[in-house]
Amino acid sequence: MRLIFTENVHALALPPGHKFPLGKYQRIHDTLAAEHPDLLMLGAPASTTDLTLVHEPSYVRAVRDGELETSAVRRLGFPWSESLVTRSLRSVGGTLAALSWALSQGAAGHLAGGTHHAFRDRGEGFCVFNDIAVAIMVARRDHGVRRAAVVDLDVHQGNGTASIFENDPAVFTLSLHAQKNYPFHKEASSLDVPLPDACDDATYLAALSPALDRVAAHRPEILFYQAGVDCLSGDRLGRMALSHDGLSRRDAMVFDLAKRLDVPLVVTLGGGYGREIERSVQAHVAVYRRLARTFS
Repeated sequence: MRLIFTENVHALALPPGHKFPLGKYQRIHDTLAAEHPDLLMLGAPASTTDLTLVHEPSYVRAVRDGELETSAVRRLGFPWSESLVTRSLRSVGGTLAALSWALSQGAAGHLAGGTHHAFRDRGEGFCVFNDIAVAIMVARRDHGVRRAAVVDLDVHQGNGTASIFENDPAVFTLSLHAQKNYPFHKEASSLDVPLPDACDDATYLAALSPALDRVAAHRPEILFYQAGVDCLSGDRLGRMALSHDGLSRRDAMVFDLAKRLDVPLVVTLGGGYGREIERSVQAHVAVYRRLARTFS
């Protein structure tokens, strides 16, 4: 088992007060590096060839060359910079590295990624390229994987992933998300489970259990888990009320599913925007601690 990280040397150039919690990534890395130094490795950037398995070449080119239109930049939520390009390529590359390790060792995690709002032809909601979608297509091309499933438990619907695989019956997309939260226009996942504001542990876990049974019925050969923690109480963008214990039980259910199906598991980071960012950092770290304990 390996934990792949995206280097933080090229910090994004964000304006003061920007909502994106860039600093959490280094804190997550540093905590896990102290606990599991033997598990961590740096992922390489994704290639244009890999990206265009999913994304329109014109979109990839516009991102790379800084030619996005103003409306596209606004929708993305990040100003364009060379650092944005570097980080976006490494974010996808980290999930591809996690894919390779999961296929050989059973499970791996990427301490970034989960950029599920990226569509084929555009980025949205702090997501430039869709790392999980690219990894699924690389798994098909290079590893003969036919059937895949995405368990997306970020508080926001994985609209980009849903759209990309909407007409692909070999990929099952599950999204458990806040009904009234971003994105306000929802796409059609294979299974959408909309939940109310202030959703607590009991309500959430009761909804998750039958949803995971539907994933199992798809008989995937690989499982991708978008492990966003923005459903934690106190998250600025989440509006749910899960506890740290509820999140831990959630993760255990997904990991148990991968064990039960005996399929490789790839875990990506996803959202976490706590008013006290340390709460989000702790929640993210707990995902990978459990992953290491379960699969190492």
